[in-house]
Amino acid sequence: MSIENVEMIDVSSSNVQSIGYDDNEQILYVRFLSGSLYIYKGVNLYEFEGLRDAPSVGSYLHRNIKNMYPYERIE
Repeated sequence: MSIENVEMIDVSSSNVQSIGYDDNEQILYVRFLSGSLYIYKGVNLYEFEGLRDAPSVGSYLHRNIKNMYPYERIE
């Protein structure tokens, strides 16, 4: 898993700086304003699009992604 091939999209959020998605691996990348980068594994495209288009990215992430998918901090 390498972020180099993933397009990161800046989002408007008080907690999240940008998000990206690897469709082949079904990995969601989340860069927080703190600079840390997390990956969430097994996230489908529908869920990524929901996050990307959510009125509140932080709320959507907390409600639908965190504690639902395995994750790890990679930076």
